[in-house]
Amino acid sequence: MLLEAARQSAASSLGVAPDEVTFTSSGTHAVHAGILGVTAASSEPGPLVYGAVEHSAVLHAADWFERSGGRSVSVPVDRSGRVDPDPLAGIDGASVLAVQSANHEVGTRQPIGAIAAASAGVPLVCDAAASVPWEPVPEGWSVLAASSRKWGGPAGSGILVVRKGTRWRNPFPGEDSSLQEAIGEIDVPAAVAAAASLRAVVAEREETAERARELTERIRETVAETVPDVELPGDPIDRLPHIVTFSCLGVDGEVLLGELDKAGFSVSSGSACASTRLRPSHVLQAMGVLSHGNVRVSLHRGSTEEEVDRFLEVLPGIVEDLRRLAT
Repeated sequence: MLLEAARQSAASSLGVAPDEVTFTSSGTHAVHAGILGVTAASSEPGPLVYGAVEHSAVLHAADWFERSGGRSVSVPVDRSGRVDPDPLAGIDGASVLAVQSANHEVGTRQPIGAIAAASAGVPLVCDAAASVPWEPVPEGWSVLAASSRKWGGPAGSGILVVRKGTRWRNPFPGEDSSLQEAIGEIDVPAAVAAAASLRAVVAEREETAERARELTERIRETVAETVPDVELPGDPIDRLPHIVTFSCLGVDGEVLLGELDKAGFSVSSGSACASTRLRPSHVLQAMGVLSHGNVRVSLHRGSTEEEVDRFLEVLPGIVEDLRRLAT
């Protein structure tokens, strides 16, 4: 009863039918089950097509598909990080197309509606983890994946939505059962918490997003004015309201993060740490923009003007000091 109530609540928040919603153990699990389940259901599996700036969960699914004998195709993006509205142009027989609703590093929104119209007949898997806490889900997708921790829910819960009429087959070891059975046992308390927190976020989403956009616009404008040799990738307007990314020429991103941490600011870098090696962001590289000296500021619902002002006050001095030490 608790699980069914959570499913109905989550469906209401997302604007879908309750029987289209399945809880998973994470957003990554939802992405993998969504993409690979659609390809498994294809009678003649064609290439798995995905945008070059997709989350690593999509890239890992594409790698797994290739190791299983399939073929994947990465679709390029422009300097804003946006795929072409007709990403399947020149690609025949695609079995699935994976395009995120908005980018998790630079905030650029993708034209999901236009992509769905141009790619009619090919299931569109949309990773909406970055956008769900801030704006309604776009129209036109066949499969949607989201992560509870992105909206303040438990880390051990994700949501997978498979639209009615979309063919899905269990791609994992086990019986070819229904989607909800194939996913396995569900952490009921986590699902309840995920649904309740999503409902709370959606109730105040419009007001929160407006406030966050005002703060990120202030960050974008002030950083461009006060920090020399800086690049702010991503669409400045058609973007998520809470993300700002900038790259400082001649500055090590990891060192910059450390200095900002000492000043009391928890921010991220476009660089991803994998084991003992540092790798530049595949998102920024695909966009063809500066990928070093990168900082990603993700505001949360409790971020204040005072915090933003103090960040903008200390940042120029920190960047200047690091550049001086590097020369």
